[in-house]
Amino acid sequence: MEQKINNTDLELKDRLVAINRVTKVTKGGRTFSFAAIVVVGDENGIVGWGLGKANEVTTAIAKGIEAAKKNLVKVPVYKGTIPHEQVARFGGAEVFMKPASSGTGMVAGGAMRAVLESAGIHDVLAKSKGSSNPHNLVKATIAALKQMRDVRMVAQQRNVSVDKVFNG
Repeated sequence: MEQKINNTDLELKDRLVAINRVTKVTKGGRTFSFAAIVVVGDENGIVGWGLGKANEVTTAIAKGIEAAKKNLVKVPVYKGTIPHEQVARFGGAEVFMKPASSGTGMVAGGAMRAVLESAGIHDVLAKSKGSSNPHNLVKATIAALKQMRDVRMVAQQRNVSVDKVFNG
């Protein structure tokens, strides 16, 4: 069901979700390093996330972008929203997403907003419960998007026509 997406012919846009400064205390003093979590997407149903760590912020972001391009996933986007309600958990973070009518806009916060914008979802109602840790929120949001199924996928899995899915 899950396939690799070739990122060479895609026009990917990156969004920085969070930067974390990590301090290591050594005999010679404090050493700072940075961890950056980045989300990339083509705003047309393809999204991925990556974590980059380095001694400089710009290098950490660049590494995060490269990592994000390696694990892209395709998500179903139906008329600018998601096909159905979905709940997903990762660690202490739990996300709930619900389709919204056109013109509603994106009702989502922080890390979830970055992932949904990168995926090309414009109208959605979303809520994060539990942990607000951006790492786990990004992973939970992408897990929820991976579980989404559009009408064609459901029809194919059930070996019936698309009309039968709605009327059956």
